[in-house]
Parts: sequence; structure tokens; C-alpha cells
Amino acid sequence: MFGVLTIVFASWRDALFLGILVSNIAIGSFQEIRSKRALDRLAALVAPDAVVVRDGADRRVPVNEVVTGDLVRLSAGDQVVADGTLTAAEGLALDESNLTGESELAVRGAGERAWSGSFVVEGSALLEATAVGADSRAERLTATARAFRHPRSPLERANDRLLLWLVALSIPLVIGLTASVFAHPEKTYARVQTLTAGIVNLVPEGLILLISVTAAVSAFKIAQRGVLAQQLNAIESLASVDVVCTDKTGTLTESTLRVVGLVPAAGTDKAVLGRELARYAASSPSRNLTLQAIADARLADAAPARVVAQVPFSSRRRWSGLDLGDERLVFGAPERFADADAELEARAREEASAGRRVLALGRTDSPLPRGGSQPKFPDDVRAIGLVVLAERLRPNAAETVAFFTAQGIALKVLSGDAPATVGAIAHDAGIPGSAPALDGEALPPEPAALRDAVLSAPAVGRISPEGKRAVVAALADARRYVAMVGDGVNDVPALKQARLAIAQGSGTQMARSVADLVLVRDDFAAVPGMVAEGRQILRNIERVARLFITKAVFTAVVGLAVAIPTGTFPLLPRQFTIASTVTIGIPAFVLALAPSSGPWRPDHFLQSVARFAIPAGLTIGIGIVAGYLLARYGFGLDLTRSRTVATGIVVVCGLALVMRLETEGGRRRLEVAGLCALMALLFALALVIPFLRHFYELSTPTGDAVIAWALGTILGVGAMLGALRVLHV
Repeated sequence: MFGVLTIVFASWRDALFLGILVSNIAIGSFQEIRSKRALDRLAALVAPDAVVVRDGADRRVPVNEVVTGDLVRLSAGDQVVADGTLTAAEGLALDESNLTGESELAVRGAGERAWSGSFVVEGSALLEATAVGADSRAERLTATARAFRHPRSPLERANDRLLLWLVALSIPLVIGLTASVFAHPEKTYARVQTLTAGIVNLVPEGLILLISVTAAVSAFKIAQRGVLAQQLNAIESLASVDVVCTDKTGTLTESTLRVVGLVPAAGTDKAVLGRELARYAASSPSRNLTLQAIADARLADAAPARVVAQVPFSSRRRWSGLDLGDERLVFGAPERFADADAELEARAREEASAGRRVLALGRTDSPLPRGGSQPKFPDDVRAIGLVVLAERLRPNAAETVAFFTAQGIALKVLSGDAPATVGAIAHDAGIPGSAPALDGEALPPEPAALRDAVLSAPAVGRISPEGKRAVVAALADARRYVAMVGDGVNDVPALKQARLAIAQGSGTQMARSVADLVLVRDDFAAVPGMVAEGRQILRNIERVARLFITKAVFTAVVGLAVAIPTGTFPLLPRQFTIASTVTIGIPAFVLALAPSSGPWRPDHFLQSVARFAIPAGLTIGIGIVAGYLLARYGFGLDLTRSRTVATGIVVVCGLALVMRLETEGGRRRLEVAGLCALMALLFALALVIPFLRHFYELSTPTGDAVIAWALGTILGVGAMLGALRVLHV
């Protein structure tokens, strides 16, 4: 509005601040476009796809290639990508919370409908697609997702409060300045100039833009490390995290398993156990990592058998079953097998305590249930033996854990494996905690007790998906800033509950879809770099905010002391533009993207910025007012020379403020000093080059003007440095 008024009623040269805004937007758009291209390349690597049955064979295709009539094969963790009818279903349970808002799983059978936008939590199925693309619920869900706004980060909320306070405090000044301007017999263009200079500069117009540009640049940086930021504020938000809850497999350990031993039950030899395990893995309609490891081990030659009935694996019940016609096999946690002999039980405990994954295979004569979300474990299961699988710590797991420990970030491992197994892995990775791993089935129900128990232990084993969510919720209720790292369907409830969700790129589509950050390369070691990047954002934005708010404060001081009493502002809008460019515009952009160190938490962001900007702005404002009044009324200089004095004081005090904000010594301080010298040179050129001097309506300082400039600068800079030193900021 003020730009239009200035162009219409005053001079287009006083609307230069619009050019600064346009330039900032152009720079910001360039950075965001560059970042978006990098993010799009990463997003393509984790985009959802589908397995369709065409010509009798399974084919994996992008979602947009699924057509009406396709048979889509669904497994646990898959997203339903088309509306359709289930032609076959085995223990299928869908998460339809995106569509219905209900958290309870929906059990579906053959002949029933399934809708795009839901996720397969358990079981497997074949879906005949009846609606795809724009005709499906997935497209409508996508439109809803585009309208969704992620919860704002701590920095964003702090800046919101800062701007609200600034607007509220500016209202009386705006009213007083407007009344004063119309009370004085000035021409219209002079009134517009005064109002524009006094009001526009109260607004830190570039601060919000710099925040988004900084976030976009950071997203581009981490994209080069193989991390996809699905929310731009996620990187900055990560810096505020003080508890990281993580799954074990794929994060601390390699995502693949290997068979390291077979332990047959009494009366069974190892060859029989190996043959039965190989047959179970070969016949299972959907393989998880465990069954894939057994299949890869080639324990025996086994052809897939026809599956008469199936109980798919569920992390809540911790077992699965297959009816192969001639026998019924049950596979799962060893403690589910009540008739295991003492030697088998002891061996299972021993291997689990060493950090191995131990599972038992058994036979049953009872028919396997064909439906329900919680099938009952058969009572007559006879153990055939144990299979022992090993996980390896990732090469950089210990180093990553050490980083979190040094930064005061608690790391908690939440896993469905046995507590002893999870505890051993946590110990090997170096996660602090004297208490043993907790049993997820015996966690206290009260949130406070649950929080205390989890904070004292390094890990929780045998924990259900709902248990993970309850742990994250209890920590969040205690004002802990929680990040959850996961890759499977069983991690999704906790990912949704966490303040920051991080998914592995190789994880399920369901996990990736709810995540704020996706580790495309499955590299948990990338997280420390993101934490450092987020903390740099927080530090730099706080420094930049101090610059912008200091400008608003000294503008208010000058308005109260000079503009309201006289109806004339000591600087023209165009003079404010060049002064702001060399003291805030260019330096703020450099400072926002530069390396930095020091405090980073935004807990008291508003107080910290105000504690610095108010005394700095007041003292600089006093220096500007003193220099201007001395030139205008003490030495009797004309308005142009007096405004040149005021502009010069703003520039020198502003550059001194930039130097004061740089707390690091050595090379960094020299670089900032060089930047300030370059900015001072730019302003000097505006004074000595006739065209620029006329354009900005400045004059070459001589005699009394130099004295007024020097005295105002000494007062402003000296008082500013003294006040900040006294206040220890």
C-alpha cells in the first residue's frame, strides 16, 4: 500500500523498498526452486509403487501406471493405491484412519471393498482395481493433504509471537505519526514520505522470508546427503529434539538378518528343523525380513506348498501360522511355545541375551483361524526347534550414539524383540542407562510412571505398536521434544504421535508417508549432520532477528523524538533503503547462511531478541536523533544535509551492530569485518558519485555536517556497546 502511495503521490525513488522486497523474493524463489528440484529427485526414490499381477506374473509399477481392472497384490506396510474389490484376503487388517478418523483396524475379507488412502497393517490380499487416479479416494486424500499445514516449529512459533508484539507496540506510534503529519501544513508528497519512512521501517519485512530461504537452503544441503525433507521446518525442528526414540533394526543394526544357528528340540534333528523352516519360508505368501533371511540361508531344498489357511505375522501377537494341508506350522516368539523343554528355553534366553534374534517353529493339530484381528494361539503347539538370527551394528552406530550423548539428547530403543536382545544391542551401541531393558508387556499404565521408567532405561523390548505410541505420548506430555525413527508398520502409531517423524527410505510406504524426514539411503548417521544444520538455522535466525528488530526499535525512537513533534522524518524512504541494504539486507542474508557456533535453543527466543534489540535500538536511536538535531537546529543545516547526517549515522551504527553480532574470533571475525568494509564502501560511493548522490538526495558531508555525523555516531555506537556490555548480551 505504501509503495503504491509513494509512486502516486511522492517519488518512485522512495519506493525502492519494493525493489528490495522483490529482490528478496526472487532470491528466495531461486533457492526454493533449486531445493525443490533436489527434493523431487529424492522423492522419486521413495515414491509409492504397487505390485500388479499382469499376464500371470507380478510386476512392480509406479502408482500412476495402475489401471482399472488390474489385480493389485497387497502386503503388510503397503498403501492401497486404488479403490477396488478384494478377490482374496488372508488375515487382512487395514488402517483407514486417513479416511474415517478411526484408529481401530478394519478387518476385510474377500468380496469386500477397500479404499485408496488406507494402509495394510496385517495380512495380504489381492485387490481388483475399480477406480484409479482422479476417480479414486487417493486423489481426494491428496488434495486434503495439500491443504494440511504441519504444526509450526519452535522457531516459527517464536517469530509469530515476536511479530504480534511488534505490531501491537507499533499501533500507538502509527496513530501518533499519522495525526502529526496531517496536523502540520506539509505538501502531500512530504506527508507520504514521512509516513512511509516511519511506518514501513517498523516492519521486519525480510525476516520471515529469510527464515523460509534458510530452511530451503538447508533442505538442499541435506538432500545432497540423501535425506528428503517432506516438511521444510523439519530440519530446524530437529535441533530442538531432546529425546530420540528409534527402532532397532535398520537404524542401529543392519536391516538384513542372517541365520547363525539352528537348535532342534529334543527328539528332532537339525536336518528336519532346517527342512521345515525352509518349507515355511518358501510357502509363506508374504515374507518379512526374518523369513527372507531363512529363505536366503538355503537350509534345505523346499518347494512352495499350497497354503490352505494362514495367520499372518503381527507384532502385537508375535506369531504367525500356515496350514499346508499335510501339516500346520506355527512360527514366532519362543515364549509362546509353552511345551518347549528346559534346555530349549535356556538356549533361547542365552542367545537372546547375547543380542541374537531367536524364533521358534512348532506344529499344531488345531485348525488355524481364518479371520479376526487377534487369532488365538493354539494350545497344542509342539516345538520343532529354534532358529537363531544375528544382526550387525551399523559401522557408524556407536559414533552416532556418542554424538547424541554428547549433545544431551536421550536415545531410547523401542523394539518388538525380546528385552534382553534389545538391551544387548543398546549396550553394544553405547547408549547410556544403568537399568536393564524394560519389558513392553509390563510397562506402567500411568503416563508419569511410564515416562520415568523409559527415561531410566536405554531400551524397551517386546513392545507393541500401541506401546510405542504410549511411550512417545508420555514423553511429549512431560514437555519432552520427541523424535521417532522407524521403518515399519509397527512404528507408524509412534511416528504419528511424535513431534518429529523420521522414516527409513527402505521402510514401508505407510511409514514414509507420515514422516517429516526420510533417510533415503537408510543412513542413521546422517541425523547428527541434520541436527547441526538445524542448530545453525536457530543461531543464525536469532542473530538476523536482532538486526531487524533493532532497526524497528530505533525507527520508533526517531519517530517519537523527531517525526511526531515536527511532522518530518530524519530520513527519506530512499535513504532508509540504501542504509538498510548495506546494514541489514546484504549482511542479514550472509549471516543467515554462514557457519556459526554457540547457543541455539529457541526456548526464550523472544526474550533473547528483545534483551539485545531494545537497548541496541534505543541507543542507536538516541545517536541518530542527537546527530540530526545538532545538524538541523544546532548548526542550522538544511534538511538535505541534516538527513545525510542521519543516514550516515544509521550506516555506521548498523555496521558496528553487525560486527557486534559476530561473536567468533579469528578468521570469521575478519570475514565479517571485510563484509562491513565492503558495505561502507558501497555507501561511500553513493556519497561521492554525483548520480547516486542526487538519486538518494544526499549531500557531500563537510564542516558542521561531519562534526554532527561524528558526534551522533560516537554517541550511538558507544552507548550501544556500553549498554550491551552492561547487560551481558
